[in-house]
Amino acid sequence: MLPDYFDYQNRSRVIAGPGLVSEFGNELPRLGGKRAFIVTDKVVAGLGLLDRVKTSVAAGGLEWAGFFDDVPPNSEFGVVMRAAEACRAAGGDILVAIGGGSVIDTAKGLNVVLSLGGHYVDYQGFGLITRPLGPLVAIPTTAGTGSEVTAYAVIRDDATETKQTIVSNYIAADLAVLDPEVTLTMPPSLTASTGMDALTHAVEAYLSTNWRPISDGLALHACRTIAEWLPKAVDKGDDLEARYNMLVASCEAGMAFSSAMVGVVHAMAHSLGGLFQVPHGLANAVLLAPGMEYNLPVAEARLADLAVAFGLPATGDRARDAVAAIAFVRDLLTRVKLPTRLRDVKVPQDGLARVAEMTILDAAVYTNPREATPEEVLEVLNKAF
Repeated sequence: MLPDYFDYQNRSRVIAGPGLVSEFGNELPRLGGKRAFIVTDKVVAGLGLLDRVKTSVAAGGLEWAGFFDDVPPNSEFGVVMRAAEACRAAGGDILVAIGGGSVIDTAKGLNVVLSLGGHYVDYQGFGLITRPLGPLVAIPTTAGTGSEVTAYAVIRDDATETKQTIVSNYIAADLAVLDPEVTLTMPPSLTASTGMDALTHAVEAYLSTNWRPISDGLALHACRTIAEWLPKAVDKGDDLEARYNMLVASCEAGMAFSSAMVGVVHAMAHSLGGLFQVPHGLANAVLLAPGMEYNLPVAEARLADLAVAFGLPATGDRARDAVAAIAFVRDLLTRVKLPTRLRDVKVPQDGLARVAEMTILDAAVYTNPREATPEEVLEVLNKAF
């Protein structure tokens, strides 16, 4: 059964393969711009990857303008504005983001400010960006957010302790470079949490009320790939095949949820990140199974589909298969050695009521298959505590 109407759009060109971080430069001339400015964080900058990016930029015939490496794990408005000042001072006119989701989202926000002027806060919400921006290249160093291809940028407002989102197809990267070699140094815990973030994107995109056939295909394939390859990537970090599969799955999940959107798990995770700065992937990991369980009464058939995607045998009993899908996610969380309770990620129980109140105001909750109330969300959070 198909929806009466659907649309699907993805503006990013994706190239994938080992070693591309040193070889993507020949793609740059077609994007426009002459002076490349890198956005990254201290960890990536310390790994020597910037030298490989510089070499690639030079091979593409572009000049090197400079870099900004002060992006924190939960980027904030002030970081975006400082990065914009640094890029203007350096004369950069093409952005190259290399890092995780926070870095890439910062580069997206930076691109908006550089291209349109004003402050990041001026563009929060849906559809406030109505024209193309400057060229942006994204090189993810984690396999989790899919931010390189999404229409979203999520940045923390430290003044209000909330995460604010820009939504526009114009902000996705022009070029996404998936190089598994740059993910080889991720420690097991980060590999696990970012992988569970990607799985949450895929699961919630499939359960979303805004589903469409194309996003379904991407989401189900991402679920199948993550179920098979995430434990391998966690157990053996130098497994290039596992790293490659996880990068591709993360990108697929990003394409899926960028179109279909997400649900209550992300709404809760955004609130936890804003209030208590819980890393986004970790928050999603802890809350994914509880969120699936919350949606069970209205999404049994689709949860049963996910069980098959996870590689579980179909029993023909949808209720049984749906419960098995939830159990699989709980087991996977344990297999990749991540915390399973909110208390384990330093969330105070007396803060859960405020998290529930903020969750209901988050845009992600509106495409959740089951309409949520603050009382119901609080119940989910308490069960997860």
